[in-house]
Amino acid sequence: MNISFNWIHELAGLRGELRDPRVLAERLTMTAAAVEKIEAVGQRLDGIVVARVLDLAPHPNADRLTLCKVDRGDGEVLDVVCGAPVIERRGLYAHVAPGGRLPGGFRIESRKIRGELSHGMLCSEAELELGRDKGGIMRLGDDLEPGVSLAGALGLPDTRLTLDLNPNRVDLACHMGVARELSGSLAPRDFGGTRWTPEWRDGDAEAEGAGVRVRIEAPERCSRYMAAVVRGVKVGPSPAWLAGRLLAAGARPISNVVDATNYVLLERNQPLHAFDLARLAGPEIRVRAAEAGEPLTTLDGEEHELTPDQTVIADRDRAVAFAGVMGGLDTEVTSDTVDLLIECAAFDPAGVRKTRSGAGLSTDASYRFERGIDVHAQEQALIRCVELILATAGGEADAIGLRVGPRPSSAEPIDLRVGRVDQVLGFRLTGADILDALRPIGFEPLPPAESGGEGDRVRDRVRVSVPGWRRDVEREIDLVEEVARRVGYDAAFGQDRRFRPSAVPEDPRVAKEARARRMLSQRGLLEARSLSFMPRDFRGNRAIVAVPNPLSAEESCLRSALVPVLLRRLEHNYARGNRDVRLFELGTVFGHAEGNGPSGETGRTVEEAGRVGALITGARRPDHWSGPSLDFDLWDLKEIADVLAHQLCGAELEPSPGVAEGVAAAPGPPLAGPWLADGGFRAVRDGRVIGVAGAVHAACIDAPPWAAPAFALEFDLDAVEGRAVPRYRRTSSFPEVRRDLSMTVPRGVAAAAIERSVREHTSDLLREVRLFDVYSGDEIEGGRLGLAWTFRFRAPDRTLTDQEVESEMSALSAALEERVDARIRRS
Repeated sequence: MNISFNWIHELAGLRGELRDPRVLAERLTMTAAAVEKIEAVGQRLDGIVVARVLDLAPHPNADRLTLCKVDRGDGEVLDVVCGAPVIERRGLYAHVAPGGRLPGGFRIESRKIRGELSHGMLCSEAELELGRDKGGIMRLGDDLEPGVSLAGALGLPDTRLTLDLNPNRVDLACHMGVARELSGSLAPRDFGGTRWTPEWRDGDAEAEGAGVRVRIEAPERCSRYMAAVVRGVKVGPSPAWLAGRLLAAGARPISNVVDATNYVLLERNQPLHAFDLARLAGPEIRVRAAEAGEPLTTLDGEEHELTPDQTVIADRDRAVAFAGVMGGLDTEVTSDTVDLLIECAAFDPAGVRKTRSGAGLSTDASYRFERGIDVHAQEQALIRCVELILATAGGEADAIGLRVGPRPSSAEPIDLRVGRVDQVLGFRLTGADILDALRPIGFEPLPPAESGGEGDRVRDRVRVSVPGWRRDVEREIDLVEEVARRVGYDAAFGQDRRFRPSAVPEDPRVAKEARARRMLSQRGLLEARSLSFMPRDFRGNRAIVAVPNPLSAEESCLRSALVPVLLRRLEHNYARGNRDVRLFELGTVFGHAEGNGPSGETGRTVEEAGRVGALITGARRPDHWSGPSLDFDLWDLKEIADVLAHQLCGAELEPSPGVAEGVAAAPGPPLAGPWLADGGFRAVRDGRVIGVAGAVHAACIDAPPWAAPAFALEFDLDAVEGRAVPRYRRTSSFPEVRRDLSMTVPRGVAAAAIERSVREHTSDLLREVRLFDVYSGDEIEGGRLGLAWTFRFRAPDRTLTDQEVESEMSALSAALEERVDARIRRS
């Protein structure tokens, strides 16, 4: 949302340090809405003045060029070649003389254009960096004189602030809303014209007056409709101050009538629309549901075929506008318009959303209606608009105004306990402090309600009314938030407060994420934060939960696994020349399950599951003169997966040569998919697979030739144990005994299976099992593999005897011969 600093200054009368736009932006960011951007408007306009086109003639050598006689107010008439499609005799335009520069730095000189000498140029909004309109010359209002500085006439330079609004703070989408946050007193501009004090004609569903009939036929879609009639207007360019105000706020001036409605929109947050009264059949206004197949051409020239769930403004014969979205071309205000009907209405937010989405439109009006407007301020907004039209376009307003629909009801007052504010915020505020914080933003104090026998405690609470522009404030805690941001979130700093530990237990998932995050970060991996969307089919990894209304085809489904999302991040790095990537992510994946939906129906429902995903590729360490840097391999990933399985999940990691087709996990979608090549690992606990790890299949990555192999893992987050309680174990002071054992086993027997058999058939004296040699030479019979193992024994309370160690070795040798067909090689 664009906000003009000069406009805010005029409304709020800024003082002190707030007269610096950057200080003001910081204040807004800390108390109301984040300021995303600060940009200068109307800078470097020196030497650009208002000039009058005295005469026009076609260019003799070009069909689309015009020869203009231009008066800059200095007594000299200049010849200027202009390429604008429309330019008017006696019109006022911005002119830069030879030797001057445009805001972008381009120097203007006298030069021949198709054989005719042009002295300077007439400028468009885009060339002056005041807007985006490149198609025409910037037409100025007739209230100016040639020679006047363009910047001074438009009230420039200015500063534009771009606000990032939360959905509940639509009141900040206007200048009065922002000014209200900065100052309790507002002083809107006095137009200096005729005051309009209408005689209102009211009706619950219909009202008639000023030669017009207004009827609401769909009260569920439009709760209130107000109208005013202005006759005898002269449509033309807006005065310079009005055009400059709109340009500073990022809007394009169109005409004095349309600009008046936009001015009130930007000032007071109330969308309005002006109809050409002569083009309304009846003349009559009907707010109704659209008829199926009914045609409507909007102001942007697009033709629409309507549906019954859309709401329209119609005259006696046809639809003339989308209610709350955009007007129609048939009743557009043009230079020939003489009589106007000004609309000010309150449309249902859901109805506007359906109308807007069905038409494929999004406008400033629909943005505000969808989030809720202040229905109590509509009457003043309509009066404001009529008076601005009278001041800029002339004419006479009919003494009768129309109001259809019930009067809006006020919000219920809210009681706020002073002790509750202190309990939540710790600010130690009094009731007077609270009212001082709330009153400037419209929360007026009210007499306290009946206390029900607790009259002595009335002074411990305050009661306030809720202004119409803050209907999002409904509860006591909402007022506490308002007090906090008004007083300042840093106001409690430096106060000594008693500490009370919370009785609310920590969310188990937070503890699980913290353990996984710490382990992966310690190994040099960087955390990624990705959106929960992915294409339906990404490199063979298929997402199964489609988004009903996706933002793009590239993000049309909810992700079913984390590794494919990390692969997209890997390709993003490859595209930027980064070969060494180490990423992990903690997030949610989505899948379908059979069950009952939210309405009780039986069928496929969407379920979520927490996951831990990681990906490594490229060099283990940065290049260094001391030696070459090797790339990550499968064993680096195995170490990470082993720690994740054993220490965090209490699971066993075992080889899994055939997991590429997918490993089922409950809950949630399968842990593995096409990304996982054969020959990986899987973690198993209580007979359930809780994680997979392995090399990434080359077909699943769009990798450049210089890329290294990639390795990834994905684990069920619910399997991570939430707390790791350190256990003290006394180190034995007695010596260890080492024994080596050489054997042959059939090919295909996993080392993990051998280690498992050893530990199952030995006592606690065995401290370490380690494979230190593998041999497959000619001396080994076919189909077998030679392995050499080291076993370390130690007792906590004594020195082991040879007899005890030999007993352990005999037990494990017998177990290996029986369990894995091992043949012990005895010396």
